[in-house]
Amino acid sequence: MNAQTSSSSGRAGRFLQRILNTVSTPTEEDLRTSALVFAPHPDDETLGCGGTILRKRDVGADVGIVFMTDGRTSHRRLISEDRLVAMRAQEAIAASRVLGVDERRVTLLDFADGQLDRHRDEAQRRIVTLLREQSPREIYIPCREEPPRDHWVTREIVLAAAREVGAPTTVLEYPVWFWYHWPWVSVMASAANQRRTILKNSLRERFGLRFRRVFNYAVSVDTMLERKRSALEQHATQMSQIDGNENWLTLEDVCDGEWLACFFQGVELFRRYDLEGAEQSGSA
Repeated sequence: MNAQTSSSSGRAGRFLQRILNTVSTPTEEDLRTSALVFAPHPDDETLGCGGTILRKRDVGADVGIVFMTDGRTSHRRLISEDRLVAMRAQEAIAASRVLGVDERRVTLLDFADGQLDRHRDEAQRRIVTLLREQSPREIYIPCREEPPRDHWVTREIVLAAAREVGAPTTVLEYPVWFWYHWPWVSVMASAANQRRTILKNSLRERFGLRFRRVFNYAVSVDTMLERKRSALEQHATQMSQIDGNENWLTLEDVCDGEWLACFFQGVELFRRYDLEGAEQSGSA
């Protein structure tokens, strides 16, 4: 069965649709499989796989969400870190609730945003405990191509913990900042301070040509987009100007909204693999 999207349009949409014709999609059994979603920061869970979480919860799958860091650095020049940490924790729980995940299945590890790399051992120990207690058959982590440090460190820590536990596990890597390159966002239409990074990322990703090699699995979320948007709106510090501060940047400000639109194309993409198979191939 081919994954389809009714929400994609334009250059990027046509590029995406050609690729979707070659990827696999979930079976009903896949959707019912228990899962644990790891988010580097509050909002990554909704952006990267919010629609998939909704589909899994709608068929009764056991899903938990683990937030690795507290998100304290996103607007620290405009608000006290303590207030921002408290707000983002409340937002994480509220968004999870909209995604159908009860607060009892939400874990806030509370490592300082931007400093996860300094706490690898402790983070791995805590995740090993979670994996042993909850025994998920699937784990969701940021994809290898993600540039932010907390994203790729999250991936490495969770994979190390899963290998330590040794239980049969299917890994699904989801993109967030991977989308931050052409053709998904325009280079010249972006703000001047964003263009250099977009161009650099575009060169690294060969202007979208590596996309087909990276992702092999797509979940249709057309019918979940309204609820996904509602979950994302719970992350108010990321989606609206707090206290009416005009200097408060939101996700809509990234590439004039083009980057955010990537998460509402009607599908969520993943790199899906068996952990042992990935280890043997050396591609994890």
